[in-house]
Amino acid sequence: MTRYVALAAVLVLGFVAAAGAADTEVKLVIEKNRFEPDVIKVKAGAPFVLVITNKDKGPEEFDMATPRIEKVIPAGKTVRVKMPALKPGKYPFVGEYHSETAKATIVAE
Repeated sequence: MTRYVALAAVLVLGFVAAAGAADTEVKLVIEKNRFEPDVIKVKAGAPFVLVITNKDKGPEEFDMATPRIEKVIPAGKTVRVKMPALKPGKYPFVGEYHSETAKATIVAE
């Protein structure tokens, strides 16, 4: 019986550790051809997930040069983009279809 209790404890602790290891989610909204927020701060060296919601009536393309990431976000949809761990620094990105107004930066600290 003691073995079963110990096994159950190990399984529960393993599940809790795995759940805690999930990537951080960062919300980003596209509205009126702009990103909100326009500055996103993340922890350097830790992967994360951008959860991008496009509230506009047309699609937008998330376009980042470094690291190279492109993703079309359809109108009225939410898309999850898994981001790699970034070194400390600033990482600008644009909405390729509205690059004059849809500009933002990820800051890894």
